[in-house]
Amino acid sequence: MKDYIVRATAANAQIRAFAAVTTNLVEEARVHHQTSPVATAALGRLLTGGVMMGSMMKNSTDILTLQVKCNGPIGGMTVTADAQGKVKGYVYCPEVMLPPKNGKLDVGGALGEGVLHVIKDMGLKEPYVGQTELQTGEIAEDLTYYFATSEQVPSSVGLGVLMNSNNTVRCAGGFIVQVMPFAEEWVVDRLEENIGEVQSVTSMLEGGHAPEEMLSQILEGMKMEVADRLPVSFFCNCSKERIAQALFSIGKKELQEMIEEGQPIEVKCHFCNTAYTFAVEELQEILKRCVFK
Repeated sequence: MKDYIVRATAANAQIRAFAAVTTNLVEEARVHHQTSPVATAALGRLLTGGVMMGSMMKNSTDILTLQVKCNGPIGGMTVTADAQGKVKGYVYCPEVMLPPKNGKLDVGGALGEGVLHVIKDMGLKEPYVGQTELQTGEIAEDLTYYFATSEQVPSSVGLGVLMNSNNTVRCAGGFIVQVMPFAEEWVVDRLEENIGEVQSVTSMLEGGHAPEEMLSQILEGMKMEVADRLPVSFFCNCSKERIAQALFSIGKKELQEMIEEGQPIEVKCHFCNTAYTFAVEELQEILKRCVFK
């Protein structure tokens, strides 16, 4: 199944809903970062939540960043998504290993206590920044809490990543369902009842349920209307020129020290782990730009 998001409404637009399958993009992130199973699950959930939240933004140039800072052994995570289905991200300690908890990967234990930052850059003078404390570290509950407290939008978020025995990604996906301010009481009651009865995200995906079918179960009895479908992918826009710009910004003194060492340097992109090598001659060219700027 290809990765994509379904965007829908229900109960005469009293509910808006998003569901996604993200198996391929989460596996691609795992390959790029060589993450352990628990790190793959944590990053995969945040990537899935991030790409759905990115699809909520209106303009093609809008950028969403989810940043988790925590005291658990994973150290933290950062995910960036746009409004067109592209997402990238990384964990600070990709090799973290923990024993299972109740037969499942202990994502909450990997994160521990911390803070979730939601940054929306919509081309204004200052980006919107929301901040909430992690509730469980399981990501879905933390995003649910964020929506309720920072955006005052009652929401239900479900996220899941299931691993194969060889530590590749078996399936990944999720949903976000939000209740509009004008929703009638019966709509809220029916939604709560449905959510209480649905299987986990990974159970639905493993059972062959597409995003449309996931939403059909969650929104049963409320006349769902699919608005559109959006392909999603793990995508990083890094390049050697962008990395050169970053080197340019570190300053003349640091660049001069690198040149004097007489060895090429390797710089890796945080988001996709791609390595870029700069020869001494290239560093000298960057230094010239510093001198004459």
